[in-house]
Amino acid sequence: MKRVLPAHVVAGSAALGLALSDLVRLHAGLWVLAVGAAAALLAPRPAALIAGGAAVALAGWWCGSARLQALDRSPLSAEIDRAGRVVAVVTAEPRVGPFDQRVFAQILSFEGRPLEERAELELPLGRAPPQGARVRLLAVVRRPRGPHASASGNDFDERTWLRRQGVHVVLHVDAWTATGRRGGIGGAGDRLRTWLRRASAPGLAGERRALVEGVLLGDDAGLSPGLKNAFRRSGLYHLLAVSGQNVVLLAGGMFGLAALVGVGRAWAHGAALGAIGLYVLAVGPQPSVIRAAVAGGAVSVAWLAARERDQWHVLLLAAVVLLAWNPYTLFDAGFQLSFGAVVAIFLAARPLLRALEGYPVPKMLGAAVAVSAACSLATAPILWLQFGAVPLLGVAANALVEPAVGPLLGLAFAAAAVDPVAPALAEALAWLNGWVAAYIALCARLVSAAPAAQARGPGAALAAAGSLVVGAYAWWRWRTTSSRPI
Repeated sequence: MKRVLPAHVVAGSAALGLALSDLVRLHAGLWVLAVGAAAALLAPRPAALIAGGAAVALAGWWCGSARLQALDRSPLSAEIDRAGRVVAVVTAEPRVGPFDQRVFAQILSFEGRPLEERAELELPLGRAPPQGARVRLLAVVRRPRGPHASASGNDFDERTWLRRQGVHVVLHVDAWTATGRRGGIGGAGDRLRTWLRRASAPGLAGERRALVEGVLLGDDAGLSPGLKNAFRRSGLYHLLAVSGQNVVLLAGGMFGLAALVGVGRAWAHGAALGAIGLYVLAVGPQPSVIRAAVAGGAVSVAWLAARERDQWHVLLLAAVVLLAWNPYTLFDAGFQLSFGAVVAIFLAARPLLRALEGYPVPKMLGAAVAVSAACSLATAPILWLQFGAVPLLGVAANALVEPAVGPLLGLAFAAAAVDPVAPALAEALAWLNGWVAAYIALCARLVSAAPAAQARGPGAALAAAGSLVVGAYAWWRWRTTSSRPI
């Protein structure tokens, strides 16, 4: 009789195995997996379930170890402190600091020797090569810095942070020359990102345009340091990382368009899958957008295949995709915050909504408060561990801003859609969107100006501990009261 492991067991075991590779590298051979698979087939239930899950976890552990070994390989580490001529492709937009600007690149050759390695370019302030540019460099190979005080006052281990992204060297660039653009899928993504940036906000400039681009593309490069700090202090910085809301609105727009055209739901789901794929290609592989894209894609595929979907299975599947690509993603703040927030929404949003029933609170505002409260409690310990700071007024800030985020994204997508055929209408939509962006910026500044907007140091540790205590008590209280007979 054929035995099939439940989907939750497969996805959860694979994610566990991939995560274990961050702790200990597994170098055992295929025979370990064969023994586990044989035990799963021969053992009676429930031992077969345990053995099967263990076999999948071992497979994930082994694959994760192999992937980490590939990520840790660095031919350029043998060239430390040596200058040379480099051919590279810029793979991201520059991050501008107070004294220099840095950008990730794929190194294609060093001193005429072909190789493939990811590196970080350190350039002087001023002109920088755009994303997708193929460049020739004169640079010195250096090691990234170890732990040091960052601009925010926290210790920052640049070497470890870069290593977890497969980057082991920093190239100090003395001179560079652009020689062309990359092609293939990467080039298509560059062109799509450039088009979406231009078409989503025609006629806008300054802070309003930068904020629309930040929410739409997850790029905060155009925002002033003061506004970035306001978003951090107010607990709104998550708006500048592409989230599931972006993907939901995009998929909803495709369903609405399909309804207007009069095509069936199967075509609508296919169009949603295509739009999500193009959007991921444009914004890049951020943990939050990959998670949302996997979730949205799984929903459409399940509908097309006439299969039921389960939110926990979809979440585990997204974790497997991200960890299989790079097991170090487990330590990434974006990964932890994104998945922590979603788990909190699954577990706590509905009980919090029930707790608000009977109060004179509008339904939309109540939903925003419930989701924001759940996410704030879950992410406070992560924010403290990663950044040493915890926003204390995030629930209030999100309640003020949440009604405006959907319209901002909707207007940005609508402007991009109509810009090729009706530029004047696109400019009108962008002008209206500018006022929405101005409102969001105003809320961020007002909330961040409060003296108790953010806790740092011991206060942040206390806030993180308090969130754990409050969350545990609220969960216990809900479980005990909901189990009482009516």
